Amino acid sequence: MNYQLVINEVYNTFRNSTNKGKIANYIPELKKVDANKFGIGLVTISGDSFGAGDYKDTFSIQSISKVFALTLALKIVGNKLWKRVGVEPSGDPFNSLVQLEFEKGIPRNPLINAGALVLCDILISKLKNPKDEFLAFVQKLGNNNNINYNLNVVASEKKYGFKNAAHVNLMKSFGNIKNNIDDVLDFYYHICSIEMSCEALSKAFLLYANRGVLPYTGEEIISLSITKRINATVQLCGLYDEAGTFSFKVGLPGKSGVGGGIVAIHPGKYCITVWSPRLNKKGNSYKGINALELFTTKTELSIF
Repeated sequence: MNYQLVINEVYNTFRNSTNKGKIANYIPELKKVDANKFGIGLVTISGDSFGAGDYKDTFSIQSISKVFALTLALKIVGNKLWKRVGVEPSGDPFNSLVQLEFEKGIPRNPLINAGALVLCDILISKLKNPKDEFLAFVQKLGNNNNINYNLNVVASEKKYGFKNAAHVNLMKSFGNIKNNIDDVLDFYYHICSIEMSCEALSKAFLLYANRGVLPYTGEEIISLSITKRINATVQLCGLYDEAGTFSFKVGLPGKSGVGGGIVAIHPGKYCITVWSPRLNKKGNSYKGINALELFTTKTELSIF
């Protein structure tokens, strides 16, 4: 497969196309990003890297970091995690409070905001220096010590994160948050603020395409069983209440973030990330979904 040729075709198809999405405006720092940025980066499990456009530019990965948090939490506590968070698609927006109230503080899955806040609570309980250790974990997955938090994004999210505070307080009232609310929120805002490029994200996600093993070191980070469960959760829940549409169009497990990134996993082959900051009404990259749909159509490769 000539991945570079296909990526070039996809990039050129959408580079100057009309982008109907809107940049995230509820986190002021994200509004400063050039809305016309567009990049595609793919890395194979054999280590080959391909890209087009702004694929080496860093951006705030936002909710994509929830997959890393889920991985580390499962690595530490195992299946005990599922007593505090479910595995079902929510069918609601990523920041909805309605289900959380009805289901007594147990989030539907770990990839919506409420679920990720529970993951943060677990990690705070288990790690001595949560922010340092989490960042080191992501750097290890990506083999990249330059990956870091954007403290301006952290400050921006803290200032306007009223809905996330509501989630934590509601779950605390049901006994599903064990630590100090401010500590949980601070850690959550930090993990969402991590900046990476399309190329770096694809590389950091390779263990999910490679049975839980880092292909460039041979180290097993998570078991095959945990890898299977993470990929299944990403497939079902990674694009919130648009996960079904994404599976239908793209046919790969994928995770989005309101920074405009979407990373998709093809087990046994590659990971691909598309970044375009303008979002559709569901909070997912408008151009990103279309580009990934065209990519899997042209390659005729998906998990189905």
